[in-house]
Amino acid sequence: YPSGNLAIIVTRARDQLICIVQEDELRTAKIRALFQSDGRSTCYYPNGDEWINMSIQGGQYLDQAGNRVRRWIWPNLSPGPHVPLSPIFISLNHHVGVRILAQDKIFVSFLAVGRQAKFNMGTKVQVSAASQLPLPARLGENELLLLAFRVRILQLFDRMRGCLNFPSSEQWNKMQPPTYLMTQAVKILELCMAADISDELRSSIRAIVNA
Repeated sequence: YPSGNLAIIVTRARDQLICIVQEDELRTAKIRALFQSDGRSTCYYPNGDEWINMSIQGGQYLDQAGNRVRRWIWPNLSPGPHVPLSPIFISLNHHVGVRILAQDKIFVSFLAVGRQAKFNMGTKVQVSAASQLPLPARLGENELLLLAFRVRILQLFDRMRGCLNFPSSEQWNKMQPPTYLMTQAVKILELCMAADISDELRSSIRAIVNA
């Protein structure tokens, strides 16, 4: 961002790429969206509530009250007639926008100081491949909370190390968490989406890892 805060992170986790969009904040870089090359993606409202959620099957668009506004199935996974997906465009903030045109055309755009960067995080998944994908692991409420607090504690330790390394400077406030911690935070958010838990607990876990 023009402020110097990190806006977009593209990292590799095992055999897939992950694109993470962070909010323009100094101390707590909240995750505003995450996109994975296996077809799973989620965008969040500023308060952390789910905005758009997509999988290899399709997606849904929610309003700020949690009501489903739109739902769709990707054409290549629907053998019969289907309703075309009307293009979706949302602005995560003044600099980052998301445009959804098709399963293989999901664009993350970053615009600042007259320059633009664009990432295509779409993917094309065939029906035969989709049927062979393993189901995500489902964890209970206690396990998810423990994982979230573990990541939060590791984040605090990392911040303490930054403070010790720069005791007379505020530079450590601008330091981003290590990539492995951001990857773990993303994984916990994925597990929350797959778990059978309440929306309240899901929001609490998001707040813990984004604190």
